[in-house]
Parts: sequence; C-alpha cells; structure tokens
Amino acid sequence: MNPSAIARACRPRQWTKNLLVFAAPLFAFTVDAEIWLAASGSLVAFCLISSSTYLLNDSLDVEADRQHPRKRYRPIAAGQVPVPLALTTSALLVVLSLMLAAAVSVLLAGVILAYGLIQVGYCLRLKREPLLDLFCIAAGFLLRSMAGGVAAGLALSPWFLLTVGLLALFLAVEKRKAELQIALGRGVMTRQVLERYTLPLMLRMEGLLSTSAFMSYSLWSAGPALNGASTSWMLLTVPFVLVGIFRYQLLSDPEEAERRRASNPDRTSEKPEEILLGDRGIKLTLLGWLITTAVIGASIHAS
Repeated sequence: MNPSAIARACRPRQWTKNLLVFAAPLFAFTVDAEIWLAASGSLVAFCLISSSTYLLNDSLDVEADRQHPRKRYRPIAAGQVPVPLALTTSALLVVLSLMLAAAVSVLLAGVILAYGLIQVGYCLRLKREPLLDLFCIAAGFLLRSMAGGVAAGLALSPWFLLTVGLLALFLAVEKRKAELQIALGRGVMTRQVLERYTLPLMLRMEGLLSTSAFMSYSLWSAGPALNGASTSWMLLTVPFVLVGIFRYQLLSDPEEAERRRASNPDRTSEKPEEILLGDRGIKLTLLGWLITTAVIGASIHAS
C-alpha cells in the first residue's frame, strides 16, 4: 500500500472547491467564533465526502481513464492504488464525513447525505445524461454553499442560493465546453455525454447563465430591501463580479483556449479550479472583491 498514492487519489487539490462553505458566514459579516468553527467542521466533512466520490468515480472509470491522455496518470488508472482498496477507502470516508457532520448539526448531515447520493447517481449513470450531468455538478456547489449556513444556523437568502446555483451551472457548462473542444481537436470523445453536446449549444447556455448569474448577484447585493445582503453597500462589489465573468469567458473562448493550451497543455477551463488559482487576472479580481467585501464588513461592525 502506498499512502502517497491514496492521498493523491483523493484529489486534495480540488478541496479548494469546498471553501465555498464559508460563503454564508462571510456574507453574514459575522465574527462569531462558534459560527466559523461550525463552518470549519462542514469544510472538513465536505473534503472527506468529496474525496470519497472521487475515489468511487475513478474506480468505476478506471478503464476509460487509462485511454485518456491525462487521466491515465491518476493513481487508480495507473495501477498505483488497487480498485478494492480505493472503494474501501471511499466507504470509510463516507462514514467519517457523516459522523463529523452529525456532530456539528443534523441538518448538515442531511446536506452531506444529499451530496453523496447525488454524486453516486452521477458516477453510476447521470454523468452520461446530457443536461442532468450539468445539474449534478452544479448541485455539488450549491450544497457546499448551503452547508456553512446550515451548520452555523444562518438564514440563507434565496438570491444568494440562486446566484451560487447559476454560477455553478455556468462553470459546469464551461467545463463541458472545454472538454468538447479538446475532444473535437483530437477526434476522440473522452466522455459519452459529449456526443450529445455541440459548441453552439454550449455558447448559448453560457450566455444565458452568465447573464442570469450576474443579475441575481446584483439583486442580492441590493440589500435587505430585496431580501438580499445585509447591506446595500455590497453593490460596490458588482463590478468585480462582472469583470470576473468576462475574464473567465475570455479564457474559455475557443481561440483563446487553443492559444493557452499551445503554451501550456494544463491551462484549460476543463479544470475551473486551475483557472481560479492560476490566472493572474482572476486572482486580482478575486482580491479586489475580497478587499471591498472586507472593508464593507469592517464598516458595518465599526458602526
């Protein structure tokens, strides 16, 4: 047994997605240590359950991954982690995640269970169903955003949930669009569901979702009058969101994506977390958004 290989099979680099559990406490502008401690518990629970689903997915797709130019290097596909061991580890992580979630909040355990069931359905069947695969990916992000609020007992604005859901769908479409571009370039469909998608369809969905997400965020940031953020000063963050969406669309544009892949094959919107962590423009936009949000929060507490 190779502990390092098992750890890599859990895909810790993708745990950055789970930081979304802190969105609800952040937008509540709270400094209550108990709330942040509860949200931290939900973060650990989601890291465990998400790694469990990665192990399950890679075990089920082991043969297909061995034919993929990049996925064949994953520990399970490369034979570094036997499938039985991966499945046993996956089951153990599920149990640990649910136990931890239940210790924090029964409602959090329900969110974790819902996430796990959706991901199992995705791994077994739904990832091969057009549109349903997108909603499964988006549901994972939406449940993450709910987890921190549920664990801490915070009220969640419907505009907040709608914004997260729409942005998650946007990222899911961008992921599939990038996969489709790569598959068309190589003449080999690496996912069965890609046979049902076309670039024009992806572009239409991208436009609809980016517009809808921006509008719902703007309505949330308008403040309490619209059952949104706790202060309308959050309208100051709207430009950063618009710039961020535009920047992401630029990076995922077919011609721009081809130029990026020519210089670095790993720079692709097939992996949203790589763009969020690796693109300078996106990082500067996120930094500006965070600084503005922090100043707004500090002014609220100062008053």
